Amino acid sequence: MTATAGLTELLTEGWGVSGALTRLGGENENYRVETPEGARFVLKIAPLAAGLRETALEAAAVAALRSAGLGLSLPTTISTRHGTDARVLSTAGSPERVARLMTFVEGTPWGRVGDPSPGLLRNAGRSVARIAGALSPVDLPEAHRTHRWDLTRAGALRPLGAHVADPARRRVLTEAFRLWAGAEPFLPELPRALIHGDLNDENLLVQGEEVCGLLDFGDALTNPRLCDLAIALAYLTLPCGDPLRDGASLVAGYHEVLPLSERECELLFPLVCGRLAASVAVAAERRSVDPDRASWYVTEAAAWEALQGLVEVDPVTAADRLTSGIDVEPWADRGDPPDRLVERRRARLSTALSLSFRTPLKVVRGRGAYLYDENGRAHLDLYNNVAHVGHAHPRVVAAGHQAMARVNTNTRYLYDALVDYADRLCATLPEGLDHCLLVNSGSEANELALRLGRLHSGRSEVMVLANAYHGHTRTLVDISPYKFDGPGGGGRPPWVEVAPMPDGYRGPFRGQGRDAGVAYGNAVGEIIEGMERPPGVFIAESLPSVGGQIVPPEGYFETAFRHVRGAGGVCVLDEVQVGFGRVGTHFWGFQQQGVVPDIVVLGKPMGNGHPMGAIVTTEPIARAFGEAGMEFFSTFGGNPVSCAIGCAVLDVIRDEGLQAHALEAGDRLLGGLEGLMERHEVIGDVRGTGLFVGVELVRDREARTPAPEAASRLVEGLRRRRILTGTDGPFESVVKIKGPMVLSRADVDLAVEAFDAVLGEMAGETKEVAQRQVDP
Repeated sequence: MTATAGLTELLTEGWGVSGALTRLGGENENYRVETPEGARFVLKIAPLAAGLRETALEAAAVAALRSAGLGLSLPTTISTRHGTDARVLSTAGSPERVARLMTFVEGTPWGRVGDPSPGLLRNAGRSVARIAGALSPVDLPEAHRTHRWDLTRAGALRPLGAHVADPARRRVLTEAFRLWAGAEPFLPELPRALIHGDLNDENLLVQGEEVCGLLDFGDALTNPRLCDLAIALAYLTLPCGDPLRDGASLVAGYHEVLPLSERECELLFPLVCGRLAASVAVAAERRSVDPDRASWYVTEAAAWEALQGLVEVDPVTAADRLTSGIDVEPWADRGDPPDRLVERRRARLSTALSLSFRTPLKVVRGRGAYLYDENGRAHLDLYNNVAHVGHAHPRVVAAGHQAMARVNTNTRYLYDALVDYADRLCATLPEGLDHCLLVNSGSEANELALRLGRLHSGRSEVMVLANAYHGHTRTLVDISPYKFDGPGGGGRPPWVEVAPMPDGYRGPFRGQGRDAGVAYGNAVGEIIEGMERPPGVFIAESLPSVGGQIVPPEGYFETAFRHVRGAGGVCVLDEVQVGFGRVGTHFWGFQQQGVVPDIVVLGKPMGNGHPMGAIVTTEPIARAFGEAGMEFFSTFGGNPVSCAIGCAVLDVIRDEGLQAHALEAGDRLLGGLEGLMERHEVIGDVRGTGLFVGVELVRDREARTPAPEAASRLVEGLRRRRILTGTDGPFESVVKIKGPMVLSRADVDLAVEAFDAVLGEMAGETKEVAQRQVDP
């Protein structure tokens, strides 16, 4: 018996209906039923759980729409002969399914209307808004779900882009997904309600200049209310010559009934692009399964055409055009253009203040893992470890706002926030590190650590690592080889000793094993033996960043500390770049080495962009500092607002599981980048832990010859693709990645894909140059 014959029997037994069945388009198993008498129905077949959920959602949604008196023709469930809404289908060896019979709703699908008039588009906007208003009060447990078409999950469908063979189309799809992902961090702010979820050109029915009917509630879910408008815009403007111009009529109609906020206007365009991206990506996947099923690809060509034009428009211009018929002005002030702003900086600020990238990036806002330029384009930030829990995290922003509205003063007054934060901070550290002092930056904290270390040891000599950087004050420049050996530097002061960087890739002792770590640690001891006076302070980053994203080999700090402490020195570890869970395996980078320093220096991530720094030390060192007689005071260090923000950052790291996330995302990133080594000889090494990652570029893998020019070209190429990175290391040949801890799987995949594409372009350019030299 064929499947259709079985369904014919089902119809007869379940509903007393007989007729011809025609499979309808789309992902779902739906059939049009036509009886000999001319009556028409729709038979819907779905997996049991999904079918029962859809039955409940559809019944509630239809009831709400009818109660609102919108005058729409809506599908009605036809009861079986036994008075039930559905029949359960059980087939041996197959999962249970559920069948429902619905009334057939008469009307012309939007997609068959042709080029819609401005009046029809405006009326459609009003209808979409009225549908949203009618559905808003409906709140069912079944609606709190997600599915592949959910517009709040930009990364879910991105892997389907692999089914798109044409390189030009893949670039368009990548850009559309980037626009979509850039909107995602803002979506939780929007009003949420039950939405239809699929207001496309087949589900909206038209009569004359009005929307007269609505079909298929199978994708209904609780979501930002704006998503239904974005979906409608994506499909209803497909026949239009200019989707942004004509879409403005639809938006204006919607706004008449349901006024849009400024934020909704900003996010509408990327969500439209996201829905079109989802549509063509799913179509590409379907083709790989069943290339001949034409009903799956009805809107594919039009969606590609629309998408190719839309991704070329900057989001601010697109938002302005879509909302040209209403009063809200999204992104009203772009400020000076970048070139003018560069001129103003040069005229007013010191040229010592540098800018990243050959074409400087102007940013007007940030959210999550993204920075946004003056044109509204999202840039994936793999570079900024200051925004540790994500740019403009709402919880951190709220904590600062609330604290500032209460009181902000200095530590000569008593207030709970200071001690509360100190308690929480020390609780994250090993036993014994239990006294802290708060300042305003990592530089201040390192300066303070030197004061405490020198006072406790009684000696001013300092040992640092090669190519180290610890801050911008005069003293810290003096202990930073990256600065004193670099442009404008004055060379090493006589009271500073430099130990080798424990680099298992490029240094004298190769590998990450204990033998290499002990050898580097013993090099510290050898230097100490040759010093006239041993160092009072040994200071190093737990994982040196400026030194080239270095993960020290096992046993390094254990061995180095033994030599330093044996000579009466104080061991200081700088966690400014890598602390607060970034390494993934532990909360603090030094914990990977199983050591406990005498002083820990903290900065950058503490305040998620708010200026904060700290040192945490032992009771004897803190006591000695207090007994020295000189008062310590920082006007802003440890103020109530800073402490509230610091606590909020700790809350977010804990509540969002960011340490574990850093390990998972970092492993995915490392794996993806390591996989590129098979195709790109220029990659000499990929190293890191958690979301602290370095990619070292070389001219020759065997000789490990550094390739700073290639690293710079890679960073600039990524910048053009709106992926933000930088270079570091003694030869500036290491591309460093240490962005916000909220990088998603989709963000990681986007980054790896961009690395692959840019490196491929670079290889092609190199071959072209070589060929010209051979055959000019």
